[in-house]
Amino acid sequence: MTFVPALHSEWLKIRTLRSLLGTLLALFAATTAFSALASADPADPADPAEAAEGSGSGFDPLFTALSGVMPGQIAAISFGAMAVSAEFRSGALRLSLAAVPRRGRWFAAKLTAVAVPVLAVGPVTALASLVVARAGLGEAADGLTVAQQARGVVGCGIYLTLMALLAAGLAALLRSGVGALSLLIPFILVVSFVIGDAAGGAVAYLPDRAGQVALHASYEGSLGPWSGLAVTALWTAAVILAGGWRLRHRDA
Repeated sequence: MTFVPALHSEWLKIRTLRSLLGTLLALFAATTAFSALASADPADPADPAEAAEGSGSGFDPLFTALSGVMPGQIAAISFGAMAVSAEFRSGALRLSLAAVPRRGRWFAAKLTAVAVPVLAVGPVTALASLVVARAGLGEAADGLTVAQQARGVVGCGIYLTLMALLAAGLAALLRSGVGALSLLIPFILVVSFVIGDAAGGAVAYLPDRAGQVALHASYEGSLGPWSGLAVTALWTAAVILAGGWRLRHRDA
């Protein structure tokens, strides 16, 4: 089987699994809802000067508007991990490899079937979050340029896609969706924000922190929006390569 039929087959699997489609809906709903909550009261609306400056000197209106990505990315990670881990239940992988004997081709089709839906939903989610959040931010968001907002929306879509692929590669490496989620979610929610703060400048190169630079209107440090996404892409590529190696050298 060539790549296109293999991709079509993998997309059919994803489309027919309601739990996977549910995670994409959760990605949109959670990100939009949390962004709306975060921007509900960033400053005292009775004080125009305070509203224009935001709630503090470190206030970033773009990151506030897109802050729902922090909890929302869990849905993207779950989507990638579940899409791959489904193959390791009930002998599904043996059937998949019987149809597509070349494991590299099958894995590439699976990853593409994971990436495309998230890449489609991600920017739409970011745009909806931005529109809803701007209504809450009011004058505090007036300083955002069109270029900054466009970069935030595009960067958000790329970031979510990379995180979904990172989870997919880790699920292939561990041959377990539960294992992948058990590592990634605590890492993002605990290690990156708690232990990571004690690591100094090295924390900027963690996959989530690096990619999230694209969600900021202004940024400091050695990484910019696109170089930060490149660092996340390198993490993702390394995990995918490790997952592909495990797939090639382990019996189905």
